[in-house]
Amino acid sequence: MSVKIHPTAIVDSKAELDSSVTVGAYSIIGANVKVDSGTTIASHVVLQGPTTIGKNNQIFQFSSLGEAPQDKKFRDELTTLEIGDNNTIREFCTFNRGTIQDKGVTKIGNDNWIMAYVHIAHDCTIANNTILANNSSLAGHVDIHDYAILGGFTLIHQFCKVGAHVITAVGSVVFKDIPPYVTAAGYDAKPHGINSEGLKRRGFSPNSITQIKRAYKALYRHGLTLDEAKIELANMHKDCTEIIMLSDFLNVSTRGIVR
Repeated sequence: MSVKIHPTAIVDSKAELDSSVTVGAYSIIGANVKVDSGTTIASHVVLQGPTTIGKNNQIFQFSSLGEAPQDKKFRDELTTLEIGDNNTIREFCTFNRGTIQDKGVTKIGNDNWIMAYVHIAHDCTIANNTILANNSSLAGHVDIHDYAILGGFTLIHQFCKVGAHVITAVGSVVFKDIPPYVTAAGYDAKPHGINSEGLKRRGFSPNSITQIKRAYKALYRHGLTLDEAKIELANMHKDCTEIIMLSDFLNVSTRGIVR
């Protein structure tokens, strides 16, 4: 079976497409782009390399993936974009390659739902099972952890980390790290409790959610400094993997957390 390429599409001879890949009308696929089985590329998509795209992704029309980073220091160094499996990438998304000032790679994991007009800048890492709603924008060097949900028009400052199971409200502007499980909203974003509904939908037990609420209160409601809160969490997390993940996040935070 040959690749299903529309006759108006342009595919560089140095691109590697699995035989089951579909390429729509007027799309352009450059050199050093690799696309694995089952991926569908709609019309008017531009893919530039070096970029690797995994299995069973849906890339909708007018997206630009793998273009050079929007970084004045960039001098055409060899950097990459890596996209995993089973991602939905909607219309007009822009994902840039990495820079040598960081990891040299922008990385998208698996099973992510990325809506229209989302921008993912250089050296970002998106984990798995995230949702990035319409017009969310990530500056360079941002890390988004598993199951995070960014509301529409959420803006993330460079070098920020967004923890697992976080949810942000529409129009949030994030200048600091958001710890796991937190609901954040505003300009600049502030914590507004935990994402309890999301945790229930993902099968967290009532006891686990209760423990996460206790940890949230230690972090935000007891009037403790961050260092004092870390000590209290360390005393709480001996038998609770959810609080261990929260403590680990706080220990690697470099920008401080939303408070």
